[in-house]
Amino acid sequence: MNDPEFDEHWMGRALELAYAAATADEVPVGAVILNEKRQVIAAAHNQRQQLHDPTAHAEMIAITQAAEAIGDWRLEGCTLYVTLEPCPMCAGAILQARVPRVVYGADDPKAGAVRSLYELLSDDRLNHQCAVTSGVLSSRCSGALTDFFAAKRAMGKK
Repeated sequence: MNDPEFDEHWMGRALELAYAAATADEVPVGAVILNEKRQVIAAAHNQRQQLHDPTAHAEMIAITQAAEAIGDWRLEGCTLYVTLEPCPMCAGAILQARVPRVVYGADDPKAGAVRSLYELLSDDRLNHQCAVTSGVLSSRCSGALTDFFAAKRAMGKK
């Protein structure tokens, strides 16, 4: 499925979740998972601060929600939309869940495990690979992060 308007629509929804994360003083990353019928089965944003959990990335929470929604750990036929390139932990979870397609917004030059630092989702040494569409609404996705961290620096916080 290569439908740029469709991808932009769902990345927009992931961005809404990212903005909600920022409002909650979380790093603004949002994720949405659609099933094969193009229905939302999961939607989440980062909750590391709220849950005091280093694994509470948007993708991890959304994968857990999606698995619960369909009653299976295999998310075959699903598409994950996320505003930031997944990190190694999230890329590993994506592979373990057998997600066939990932669409992301902003590259992550410090921790990206899809294209920036590593290419885990396309590594043919692993038993699963994902189709990847990158750069969807990238300037809006990266802008949410830039604005969040600029505000943090202005307040003297990291």
